[in-house]
Amino acid sequence: MTDTGASPGFHRHDHAACISDTMRAVEAACAQNRWQLTPIRRRVLEILLAEHRALGAYDILEVLASEGQPAQPPVAYRALDFLVRHGFAHRIERLNAFAACTAPDHDHVPAFLICRDCKTVAESTTELSQGRLGQAARDSDFTIERVVVEAEGLCPRCRDTAGAAS
Repeated sequence: MTDTGASPGFHRHDHAACISDTMRAVEAACAQNRWQLTPIRRRVLEILLAEHRALGAYDILEVLASEGQPAQPPVAYRALDFLVRHGFAHRIERLNAFAACTAPDHDHVPAFLICRDCKTVAESTTELSQGRLGQAARDSDFTIERVVVEAEGLCPRCRDTAGAAS
C-alpha cells in the first residue's frame, strides 16, 4: 500500500483491492515479525475491513456469532488488542470503537475524520513532528509519544442527503 494521505473512506474505490492489499500487508508484517495471525484475529480484521466505519467490540461479536464463531467478549477484545498493538487497527476514542488501519505497512500518526451520521471513518496520516503541535513540542523540548486526532462532521454523502432534505 502506498500512503496517499487519506483513506478511501469517503470516496469510491476498489474495495476488494483495498481489503486484499491491507490483508497482504498485515500477513507480510506478521510473517516478518513472527506474530501469530490466528484465524479469529484474521476474521476480526476482515470484519473491520468490510466497511470503512468504526465498529464496537459487540458489533464484531454479533458478526462472529452469526457465523458460528466463538463470540464471548474476551475473544473479540484479545483479537482487537493484538490488531491495535501491532498497528493493524486503531481505537476510535470518540466512538469507543475500532477501525482497520489504512496504512498498516508503515509507522504513522492517524487522524480520523468521523461522520456523525453514518459513522464512516476516513483515516488520514500525519507525523508527530508536523504542524503547530510539533513546533510547540520542539520549542518546549518536549517529546511527543502519542497523539490522537479525531474530527467529527459530515461525510459528502450524508452532507448531500441532509442538504437535499432541507
